[in-house]
Amino acid sequence: MPTLTRDDGATIAYHDTGAPAGRPDAPTVVLGHGLLFRGWMFHPQVEVLRERYRCVSVDWRGQGDSPPQPRGARGYDMDTLTGDAAALVSHLAVGPVHWVGLSMGGFVGMRLAARHPDLVRSLTLLNTSAARETRRALVEDLALAGVFRVAGIGPVRPAVEKIMFGPDFLASSRREAVVEEWLTGLARQPRSGVARAVVGVVTRRSVEPELSRITAPTLVVVGEHDQPTPPRRGAAIAAAVAGARLERLGGCGHSSTLEKPGEVTDLLTGFLGAH
Repeated sequence: MPTLTRDDGATIAYHDTGAPAGRPDAPTVVLGHGLLFRGWMFHPQVEVLRERYRCVSVDWRGQGDSPPQPRGARGYDMDTLTGDAAALVSHLAVGPVHWVGLSMGGFVGMRLAARHPDLVRSLTLLNTSAARETRRALVEDLALAGVFRVAGIGPVRPAVEKIMFGPDFLASSRREAVVEEWLTGLARQPRSGVARAVVGVVTRRSVEPELSRITAPTLVVVGEHDQPTPPRRGAAIAAAVAGARLERLGGCGHSSTLEKPGEVTDLLTGFLGAH
């Protein structure tokens, strides 16, 4: 897997499909995953999009194939990750890009679009929020991160599954294969990096004051049963970004690309094709 080394020594891993056959100048889609995941969570969408676009899936610091930040706990905040995203787009010389971000990837995407409008062709925000974390979620998530860092996912698996996936999906026949693949990938990642990534997410600042600066065409997708980022948070983003389009996925939890892969892919192909 190719990597980008940042000035602070951090290594950012990413997967790049390259341009589609016969389309060397095809636009690029960059996909930013949610917390506790990796670029893999977009694999259903990439399999379709790669026929028309160059698809680049980034692994955030300390997650997926990106190792923990070498200088301790710093470098996991959303501002630093936004710098990573901008550096990656510039490094690959593919801007402006279609940015697709789920949850954590959306936190970064909003900042990128507001601060680096020249790098963003369109913005798709899946299951995300512009607000800071609630006090209750902050306390609960920091406690879960502490347990994970010491003992791994085992003791907190039931609680985390209910956060990451909606009840309809967890009751479906697709649950076992997807959840096991997710857990297998999570188990391969250093606990320290993942725990620090959790802290970076739950202590993030609000990006609400910057939403009016986003000029890229924007699609906001919410899940009916999304627990960490309920539909009202996505609706607030759509109301604050000029011309943004809001779509709601019925029976869907937080991880929409895996829970409703076909519906998300259809939304993306239609939206990206229009821009």
